[in-house]
Amino acid sequence: MENGAVYNETTEPQAKPPRRPLGCTLRHLRGWRLPTKASQAILSLLAVIFEEIVEDCIKCGGLYFFEFISCSAFLLSLLILCVYCTDVYETFGEDKVQRV
Repeated sequence: MENGAVYNETTEPQAKPPRRPLGCTLRHLRGWRLPTKASQAILSLLAVIFEEIVEDCIKCGGLYFFEFISCSAFLLSLLILCVYCTDVYETFGEDKVQRV
């Protein structure tokens, strides 16, 4: 009996895990967490849009601060959604995601 026959009979090809479209999963944002994060992203985007509508202001310091905060909230909420709803969570590991 030659070695090739032994390996052919006992070795099975490894099955690839099923691919999700774009790596999307809702496993880590279940229940009320997903609608909360999605509404946070939508509302912060609306705040940025509404702030840009303002044409004239007397003291614009507060308006610029509001723009900075709402834009930062929008970007961070998108980052959180991308991390928790894609394969990035499994790639980095739970301990690194929680630390960040």
